[in-house]
This record gives sequence, structure tokens and C-alpha cells, in this order.
Amino acid sequence: MSLIQGEPPTEKDTAAQLAHCIRLEREARSWSQADLAQHSGVSKAAVSKIERGEMSPTAGTLVRLAGAFDLTLAGLLLRAEGHTGRLVRAADQPRWRDPETGYERQQLVMRPDHPVEVVRVTLPQHQHVNLPASSYARIRQVVLVEAGTLTVQEGPERHELAAGDSLAFGPPHDVTFSNPAAQPCTYLVMLSRS
Repeated sequence: MSLIQGEPPTEKDTAAQLAHCIRLEREARSWSQADLAQHSGVSKAAVSKIERGEMSPTAGTLVRLAGAFDLTLAGLLLRAEGHTGRLVRAADQPRWRDPETGYERQQLVMRPDHPVEVVRVTLPQHQHVNLPASSYARIRQVVLVEAGTLTVQEGPERHELAAGDSLAFGPPHDVTFSNPAAQPCTYLVMLSRS
């Protein structure tokens, strides 16, 4: 996610854009930081630090904040980016990196006027990301592994996926994406908003 087209963003740029976007989304709803904390399940102290740019949110935290605003994670990230064009060149596709795990998402397709989103995720070796059921409340999702291996714990069900395997998600559950291997895993997430 860059402030200037064609220039790679710094983590500081990304944090500043997210902080500004989260504050604007909160204020547009006339919510206090305590209100956002209550709606998202993220502590008021964390909301305050994120908005001041003192803390880089993890993937799980961003998903909770996006859900509180009735947005997908991609929707929140793209609002921070401000991109609205139909054609997005590979070099301009927004990227976001989780400061805790190194999980990186590249937004391939997302438009407010289109029901489908496509994201490429790279999950580093021996890492995992936990996402709450609330992040799946208004979407249908399919994961397709491009390279590596991926373990998906979807509520009580555990799925082991290898390159070429796909998984259509069921009803909303807390989900953990894990990479048990010694090399990164790359997978596509294709989702439609309901």
C-alpha cells in the first residue's frame, strides 16, 4: 500500500494510512474508541495505539476492526489505500504484511461495485494466523494453494492442503491458517460478499 503510485510503501507509510483510515471509519459512525473496542473485541488501549500509529496491528486485529465496520479486511485496506480503478497493474497491487508473523497479503482484485475479491497470501514457514468467525459472517470463501502446504483449522474440522488443492469454506467458524513446512506457502483466497 503506497502513498505514491509506483513507489514501494514503507511499513511506516502503511501504519499511518491504516491509523488514519481506522480513525475516519470510527468517526464516520460517531463511535468513541471505547465503542470501537466493544464492537470489535480489540482493547481500547490497542485501538488508541493503532490510531496514533504507535502499534502496527496484526492480521487478526485488523480483521476484527474491519468486521466492526462491516467491511472485509480487503475493504479496510483498500479504503486506506484509496485505490478505486478497475485495472490494477501488478506493481500497484496493494500489499500488507503482518508485523507479528510476516504473513503477507497482495490484493489482486477488489472493487466496491463487484462482489468478488481475490487475494494472494504468502505465509512464512512455521507460522500461523488466527482469524475470528466474525470475519466470515458476510462472505463465502475458497482457498487454493499455489505452492507449499497449508493446514486450515476451520472450527472443529482440520484440512491439510498441498499445491493445487482447494477448500470451500462452510459456515462461519474461527479459522487458523498454518504453514507446518520449512518453506513459505502461497495461496489464493477468492471470496464473494453476500
